[in-house]
Amino acid sequence: MDLDVDLHEVVVLIGASGSGKSTLLRCINGLETVDAGEIRIGDIEVTASDVDFDDVRKRIGIVFQQFNLFPHMTVLDNVTLAPRKVLGVSRSDSELGARELLERFGLADKATDYPDRLSGGQQQRVAIVRALAMKPQVMLFDEVTSALDPLLVGEVLDVIRELKQEGMTIVMATHEMSFAQEVADRVCFLDAGRVLEQAPPAQLFGSPQHATTRSFLARVARI
Repeated sequence: MDLDVDLHEVVVLIGASGSGKSTLLRCINGLETVDAGEIRIGDIEVTASDVDFDDVRKRIGIVFQQFNLFPHMTVLDNVTLAPRKVLGVSRSDSELGARELLERFGLADKATDYPDRLSGGQQQRVAIVRALAMKPQVMLFDEVTSALDPLLVGEVLDVIRELKQEGMTIVMATHEMSFAQEVADRVCFLDAGRVLEQAPPAQLFGSPQHATTRSFLARVARI
């Protein structure tokens, strides 16, 4: 696998379940052991034997399919925990930053609520805000809408649209093909752990070069 992601670029990973999308994202963040090869985030080699994963993960935000919010903490505490404990930000400053992010993404009135009081879409937006509170260089999204009711998908995708408009570097795995066409600068089709094909969305969706890509897109279009 050979893949470069430029600063401010949005790269969307598509492919069948089991094709390697989630594994690739987890390797970037050091959540999977890499047996061979090299991954770099800026000037840091994630795959180096002496890498400080705590330092790596300060630079990378990741949001999973499941929300993974701490159920015993309020929304505000969920968002401020990492800046306080990892970055050493004061409680007052971390709360100020958290409230600004919650306001920005329509969650200001949920700051004192616990996760079980929120809808799935609201919980996923809080998970994104929690990652953004660390001011990451790159955001990884692992099929963040797959656990949501279809009616709630749009509010999460709106957040990602806004991040793209602001120039955030994003690598995203998704089954939302129309969203991939809209938001991606480049789409990568994965098959059996390989990037089989990559191109701008208009080219990949409009004129795929590989038969496997064409077959996948034809099946998705029928669903």
